[in-house]
Amino acid sequence: MTTPHPPPAPGRELSNPPADGISNLRFSNHSDNLLVSSWDKTVRLYDASANSLRGEFMHGGPVLDCCFHDDSSGFSASADNTVRRIVFSHGKEDILGRHDAPVRCIEYSYAAGQVISGSWDKTLKCWDPRGASGQERTLVGTYPQPERVYSLSLVGNRLVVATAGRHVNVYDLRNMSQPEQRRESSLKYQTRCVRCYPNGTGYALSSVEGRVAMEFFDLSEASQAKKYAFKCHRKSEAGRDIVYPVNAIAFHPVYGTFATGGCDGFVNVWDGNNKKRLYQYSKYPTSIAALSFSRDGRLLAVASSYTFEEGDKPHEPDAIFVRSVNEIEVKPKPKVYPNPPA
Repeated sequence: MTTPHPPPAPGRELSNPPADGISNLRFSNHSDNLLVSSWDKTVRLYDASANSLRGEFMHGGPVLDCCFHDDSSGFSASADNTVRRIVFSHGKEDILGRHDAPVRCIEYSYAAGQVISGSWDKTLKCWDPRGASGQERTLVGTYPQPERVYSLSLVGNRLVVATAGRHVNVYDLRNMSQPEQRRESSLKYQTRCVRCYPNGTGYALSSVEGRVAMEFFDLSEASQAKKYAFKCHRKSEAGRDIVYPVNAIAFHPVYGTFATGGCDGFVNVWDGNNKKRLYQYSKYPTSIAALSFSRDGRLLAVASSYTFEEGDKPHEPDAIFVRSVNEIEVKPKPKVYPNPPA
């Protein structure tokens, strides 16, 4: 009798995790460094390969997002309304500027050399981190949004802004005076996450109601005919559908396939072009709050962190798992065509 294989481990758990909910995590574009923001008012820098905590930075309030600038510095978005620059090597930080409400999202554009922040004050702000000290000199512009900003994503010079009220604005960073496109989410419920395709042709958008929409920038009829949405992160129990928010989307940098993470504790990998699920990882202890692939796609960082979708209740401790990605989990499977009759 053969013993069944144990389910694959969820990955290596990083030591010294944040002490409260994990708001985001991101791999560096240059190494296996991992930047993590948390409701415990910290941003932490880990070396994910070595499983070591390399730095920790305290803020005046919960940190809702973070991103890298280069391998030795990054930026953070805080509920104390500040946008900060963090320099890992010197263990120091400074305030780039402020919003009038908590700052929900932050991105750094390599193309424009600017930091973009999105806030619940219903604005987007662009900052030049090279500006001399003094906030007036670093602020490039303030751009009003239709509602509170919930998620941002960049690809090249394109910026996608998803807000409350299911609005989606698409900008060209070279001309921020007005959106290139003003859209509405094709999903009926609140947007949770937006992420651009690595090839720059569109974006995936997820909602609190177990769905993901695949959208395209090109407004031609042929391109718009390719858009679709699909259900995910659901289960049937006693004839009832239980539907979970989809909190996180991460694209694989090599294959363009993508992972989604939901409040059901599952991470699924999808092939968007062939409309197929490639893989489902075994269940994590609690909600998936954030996901990130490393620059070469060999590692996947998973934040297993309760997102309070069911209010305050006892929950598993917040944890970060780093798993080695097997090609079979993320590589698209070629379509098999039946042999034509002779």
